[in-house]
This record gives sequence, C-alpha cells and structure tokens, in this order.
Amino acid sequence: MAFVKDIFEKNFIDYASYVIRDRAIPELADGLKPVQRRILHTLFETDDGKFNKVANVVGQCMKYHPHGDASIYGALVVLANKELFIEKQGNFGNMFTGDSASAPRYIECRIKNLARDILFSPTATEYVPSYDGRNKEPVTFPAKLPLVLILGAEGIAVGMSTKILSHNVKEVIDAEKKCLRGQKFQLFPDFATGGLCDVSGYADGLGKIVTRAKLDLSDEKKIVITELPFGSTTETLMNSIESAAKAGRVKISAINDYTSDRANIEIKLPRGVYAKDVVPALYAYTECEQSVSCNLLVIRDNMPVRMTVTDVIKYHAEALKGILKRELEAERAEQREKLHLRTLERIFIEERIYKKIEEQTTAEDVAQAVRSGFTKFKKELIREITDEDIDHLLKIPIRRISLFDINKNRTEVTAINARIAEIDKLLSDLVSYAIATLNAIDAKIDKSLKVRRTEITTFEQVDKKAVIRRDTALKYDDKGNLGTKVSGGKTLLQVSPFDRIFFMRQNGMYSITSQAPEKLFVGTGLWHCCLGDKESLSSVLFTIIYKDSETKCVYIKRCRIAGYIMNRDYTIVGDGAEILHVDTRENFGFTLNFARKGRSKAASVRYAAASFAEKGLKAQAVRVSPNPVASIEITDDAPPLALQSDSASLF
Repeated sequence: MAFVKDIFEKNFIDYASYVIRDRAIPELADGLKPVQRRILHTLFETDDGKFNKVANVVGQCMKYHPHGDASIYGALVVLANKELFIEKQGNFGNMFTGDSASAPRYIECRIKNLARDILFSPTATEYVPSYDGRNKEPVTFPAKLPLVLILGAEGIAVGMSTKILSHNVKEVIDAEKKCLRGQKFQLFPDFATGGLCDVSGYADGLGKIVTRAKLDLSDEKKIVITELPFGSTTETLMNSIESAAKAGRVKISAINDYTSDRANIEIKLPRGVYAKDVVPALYAYTECEQSVSCNLLVIRDNMPVRMTVTDVIKYHAEALKGILKRELEAERAEQREKLHLRTLERIFIEERIYKKIEEQTTAEDVAQAVRSGFTKFKKELIREITDEDIDHLLKIPIRRISLFDINKNRTEVTAINARIAEIDKLLSDLVSYAIATLNAIDAKIDKSLKVRRTEITTFEQVDKKAVIRRDTALKYDDKGNLGTKVSGGKTLLQVSPFDRIFFMRQNGMYSITSQAPEKLFVGTGLWHCCLGDKESLSSVLFTIIYKDSETKCVYIKRCRIAGYIMNRDYTIVGDGAEILHVDTRENFGFTLNFARKGRSKAASVRYAAASFAEKGLKAQAVRVSPNPVASIEITDDAPPLALQSDSASLF
C-alpha cells in the first residue's frame, strides 16, 4: 500500500504542476498560455500574407499542442476576438450576444504585422523540442508589451486560480513609458463590452471591481441597455431580468433584443411604472450589476506567483530593456560579420590574393595560400580568418571578381560602420530606445483598440431592502394554509414574493422559508409569523411558557432566534412539553393557577415576564415553580418586579 501511495503522490504532484504551468496559468514574460503561444508560432511559420482556413491552422498547430483540435480552435477564436494579433475573415461569433463562431472550415485568419513587432524576434527567443521531438517551439516569446494585462486571462488549476482583467493597450503602453522614466502610474481595467466600472476596490489587481450596464433613460417609459457589464452577454442579461420579473423583483411589460455590432436591449415598462423607479431594482437583482473578484496569478521563473499590476509593469519595463539589448547586440554581431566579409572580399580582390591559388594542386594548399595571403593585412581584419571565411572567398564567381566595384564596397562598409555606431549609441541609452520602441508600436495599433470603452466611475451601493416593494398579502386560513395565493383567510403580513417567512406552529415547531410561499400547509394554529431575514428575526424576543407533561411544572424560556437553515423544521422546546403561551412582547403579566393538594385551597401567583432573564436559544429553560399548575392566565399589565411572591412558599 505504501508503494501505491508513493506512486499516487508523485503522479499527482506531476499532474498538478503540469496543469498549473502548461495549461491554466499564463506566463508573465509574454502573457500567453501554451496553446495561445503555439497558435501564434504556427501563424508565424505559415504566414505568406494570405488568409488561411482556421481548420488548416488548427491542424498545423497540432504538431506542437498535444491536446486535440477542439482546445486549439476555441483558444484561436478567443485570441482572434481580442483583435490585437490576428486578422479575422468570416463569422468569429459575437461577444455581445454570446453566439459561437462558425465551424473552422468556414472561417479564415492571418497574423498581423503588429504581432511580429511585439512578439517575433528569433535572435531573442529560446526554442525547445516539441512534445514529439520533430519540431521546435518557443519557450516564451520576447514580448515588448505586458500582454498579460492587455489580453487578460482566466484559469483554474489544481489548488489555485487566476482572474486577470483586460486593460486598455494605449494606457498600458503609457504606463510602461512612465515606469521607464521613473514616473508614477496607475492602471484600471477596460472591457470590450464597455459598461461602467467602480474600481475603488481594485487593489492594484488583487481586489475586486463592480461593473454595471450603461442605461439610456431618455424615455421615462423605456430603458435601453446600450453597453454590457463585464462577464455578461445579452442572453444571460435578459435571462436574469426575466427571472427577476417572474419573481416580482422588477416590474416590466416586455423585453426585446436588437443587438447587432453594439448592445441594444429594450425594456418596456408597465403603466404607472417609470424608468427611474426600476433602475435600482435592475442593479440589485439582475446582471446589470456584477461584482468581479480579481487574482493576478502568473507563472514567473517557472513558478506560480501573485503580483500586482504595478509589479507587472515594472517587470516588463526591465524585460523590454533586456530584449532590446539582446536584439541590438545580435544585430551588432551580424553587422560586424558583414563588415568582416566585405573587408575580406576587398583585400582578396584588390590585392589579387586569388592569383596565388592558381599554382596550387590540392584543396589544403589552396586554403593555405589564401590564409598566408592575408598575413600582412591582419590589422585591417576584425577577427581571425576561419575555414568558413576561406570557403566563402573561394566561392566568389570570376564574373564578380572582374566586375568588382571598389566604390560600392566602400559605400557598404561606410553604411555598416554607421549602423554599428548607431547601435552602440542605442545601447548606451536603452531607456530612450525602449520609449522610442513603445512609441513606434503605439503608432501601428489600430485607433479603435486604443479608445477606452469602459467608463471609470463610482457607485452608491444599492440597498436591496430599499428596493423591495412589499405589496403582496401573506394570508393564513382556517384550514392551516399559509401563502400569497391563499384565498380568503386573514392577512398576516405585507410581503414581497422573495421575502423569507418565519412561522411557529402551535406545537412549538418553527421554520423559515427561503421565499414567501404561494400556498403552504402549516397546520391549524400559529403562535407567530413574521419576516424571516436575520435582522428582522433577531430583533424579536420570544417568551415561551410551557408545562412538563409528567411533573406539570411550568417553565419559561426567553430567547432570540439568530441562526438557522432555511426550509428546515426546528423545535423551540424539548420533547414532552405542552406549550401554554408564546409572546413577543418585552414584558407582560401571567398568572399561574396551581393544582390543589389534598384539602389545601387552590392558589395562584402573578409574574412579570421581564423578571426572567433572556438566554441563548440552546440554553435550558427556567422553572417558574416546582408545584403542579392547573391553568395559566395572560394579562397585558405585569406586577412590579420587586413585589413578586415566591410561589413555593404557599405550600
């Protein structure tokens, strides 16, 4: 068993680690999950400027992603709808209505040039073998922008989850530039569906936000929803409104969806109801207002880490300088190599070193003749001559040698030296170069993507109790039925259909319903009925007077009911008790008429309920008298507390 346990624990740890790092949580460096990275890598590889069938892209991507075509297709559609890296052609679904995309064989896509500017840099990218070892894929892309904030992400792994809200790309670029300059910055979410957003609890990406739909109230008899809150579609929003209307929480006469490329839901109101009166209920009981909790969890250095938005910007500001430095150093090495080859070619042709190989008979002698020909020109060379250099010189065709243009060569050398000098200058001031790079990227982004769509504001919390309209009669008839649809009977309360209702039966059993019942049999005789919310119920002091069925002694219990589970029966006293009276007044009088013993006269004693202390619901009751009681009388007036007699002294 120990062996099996060890195997299970090891495999579970491996599985948990795999789900966290390779599926659910995005990488901080490029803001992508593995499937998204593999999709973009595939699009870079297959890019020829033309649109490709999504089905073809999915098939090509399966070389790198070992989880089937459905996950690739779904991730590609989501990534394409971000509209940052992938250009779409065909029906990719509707983010407003929630309609799904067409089948992959009907839609097409291609990579945008902007994706190359932000992500593609072979010289700064580390590659590893794919899962089957046949191909190479990037570990991460050297992203020049913090895409984890721009794209957003959501994922559930083993024991952890991430919820990263999307931010405006223009604002993210501006924040990164401010960070590079050492200035203060602040970022807040921005959603493609628009709406209103209260970020007072955002806590730099680790708190929560409250989002609301944007409403057009220009017509007092009609409400038009023009923008959706984050996380909702027109379908889910309309369903929530219809459910609230059926429950009596919102009063509407009709709701219609006219959404196309913009949200447009029209709510018509019944006679006597106006828009300004319905808005609070929409925010309180429908998806027109939603609270979204955030958890900025990413993979950093191969480990899951919680970070703030500020931390992410600071990380990427430093990472950008590192990426640009690697690219510049790689280009400088490339330019120096070109300069070295141009110098070799010039000397090889001008000094007629190629003439020396005519007398040689073997390949080794030819190579040696070329090498020795450069001996006196070592000071002009950038580095030592290698076998590859000699091979390059020997492959120069005779036609090129005869037509060699020294002026052209010098022009190329001058341009190369100028570029090297420019690279050295850029390397000496990476901050300015990084800001210039961000400005260049900013200029290439579509203007429509840079416009803020979600309006930042603050909301006053809607008091649900203030929105409630308790205008439905809760009735109780002589047959023992309680509810809002009981015909005849006595009206006990005015309630709303979704109020919790507390009632206590004649036998001391009590229950709290989850909503006002339409018609519920509770038995004949109720001691008490009231609203069952905790605040209303905890304000009621119950006084229960009961008699033990064996000893005939009377007990009193004064308590409040605070905790409960809805739709469950409870008993206020133990078994074998006969409840004589239940009252909710702070004080009242009651008289106990004691049973006669032998020839003694019957006696009675008056008590004030307030003379007995309030205790907890589960505390034992107080015995009023050890003597058997024949009957009880309840009065409104109570005797003074200090003048009560001890009934035990009467016998």
